Amino acid sequence: MQIIDPSRSYPHEFVVFRLTGYRPARGDAAAEPVAGHKLCRDLLQLMLDVCDSFELRVEDYDEPVYDSPALASKFRVSTKTIQRWRNRGLVARRLVFGDGKRRVAFLESSVRWFARNREKQVLRSIRFSQMTGAERQDVIRRARRMVRATGCSVNEVAKRLAVRAGRAVETIRYTIRRHDAENPRDAVFPEPAAPLGDQEKLVIYRSFLRGMHVPALAEQYGRTRGSIYRIINEMRAKHLQSRPISYMYNPQFDLPNADEMILSSGGDGQPGRGRGPKTPPPDLPPYLRALYAVPLLSPEEERNLFRRYNYLKHKADKFRREIDLAKITSSKLRNIEKLLLQANGVKNQIVRANLRLVVSIAKKHVGGPQSLFELVSDGNVSLMRAVEKFDFSRGNRFSTYASWAIMRNFARSVPRERYLLDRFSTGHDEILDIAAALRSYDPNELNLTELRESIDVILAQLSPTERRILIDHYGLDETRPARTFQQLGQHLGMSKERVRQIEAKALNKLRKILHPKEADLMC
Repeated sequence: MQIIDPSRSYPHEFVVFRLTGYRPARGDAAAEPVAGHKLCRDLLQLMLDVCDSFELRVEDYDEPVYDSPALASKFRVSTKTIQRWRNRGLVARRLVFGDGKRRVAFLESSVRWFARNREKQVLRSIRFSQMTGAERQDVIRRARRMVRATGCSVNEVAKRLAVRAGRAVETIRYTIRRHDAENPRDAVFPEPAAPLGDQEKLVIYRSFLRGMHVPALAEQYGRTRGSIYRIINEMRAKHLQSRPISYMYNPQFDLPNADEMILSSGGDGQPGRGRGPKTPPPDLPPYLRALYAVPLLSPEEERNLFRRYNYLKHKADKFRREIDLAKITSSKLRNIEKLLLQANGVKNQIVRANLRLVVSIAKKHVGGPQSLFELVSDGNVSLMRAVEKFDFSRGNRFSTYASWAIMRNFARSVPRERYLLDRFSTGHDEILDIAAALRSYDPNELNLTELRESIDVILAQLSPTERRILIDHYGLDETRPARTFQQLGQHLGMSKERVRQIEAKALNKLRKILHPKEADLMC
């Protein structure tokens, strides 16, 4: 037992010879080599079996012999510690003591050998003492502070505090668990609450996106920081899975060297190597004149950018399909989000290089109900949609495809705006139609006071920004004149198109609220 190295393996012939003095012949050695750690375990059990086969007494040995209580008293440790030493290699026998009873016994030579080879463990056990009340309180205080600061699990907290306190990990873990069992309302690690539902997880995720810190969320929902991070990653993964990622597929995307060929070649695709800036028309406003400072793309730059754009989305979609909600890692989610951000950056490069195309087409439709700025805004939306639908592999120029898409959109939007203008001469009329849905408005007995109160009631269902845009755009505030989208954008610090989108969203919200099947506002 004393010459065995647990990390080595030993031939069968060696084991037989050391135990019996018999050296087996080569032909008898059919057994596999024996691992050292298994051999040590088997030898400890063999000694006990041999002792049980004979009436071996303490007097048969010419050295001191200890039973478990006597050995524990010698080292000032507990009998449980002696049992742990046995599991780690302390040789034990089963001998008959002077009282005639057979008990587990330890020879002095075996104890000295174990103490010499396990010196650090023995010294740590000897120095061990029962924790005082002050020490237990200090452990609980440190554990609570560590959980609030890092969100560690009980095992991680026990490992860190064991190093600081000079105690066994199990001792620290037992101290924390015992405190939590005796003080459930003040537990360091409370009993797990009921699983959170999808709606609660969504609220946590949205709160995190709005800037609420993870420790605050953990305290609010009675969870650890680690569980909050897992919920956030789960919702991020679900959001990516539900997000549509459309792109124009190309067989080049599945080539082994696709990354090197598409992402490394052709530079970063920045516009600037195509045709130089064209002199803008003199009648354009300063904002639109600035668009002509961006150079056009050459055919090669255009192909590289579209191939890069669609390939990045192809990779993101491929990685997204491999998401396993049971094994979510932040690195995989960040990789997908990074690819989508890179694709969006390439799309912005393409759009900026083609904005002057929208201006040139919009100028041809000026004179109708829409201003040049409104036409350009509509054309920009069509341009962005065209980027997503353009197939670069067909060999056509993007300007041809985009021109067709923009003109087709104008063919629909311009007559529609003219029709709406003829039907609704002012913004007040549209709001009156909304108020009529309250079913408290009688066109034969118009009461402006009641109508105003009804409008205020329904507008209260909107957010402050939505209310401000509707009131100012349609002139519902008698103290101020109606404002255009451009004026509202400057006042609110956002683009004109964003103001238009918010207004459309607000009107759709009002229509849903006032739908007779979805709301009953008679009360």
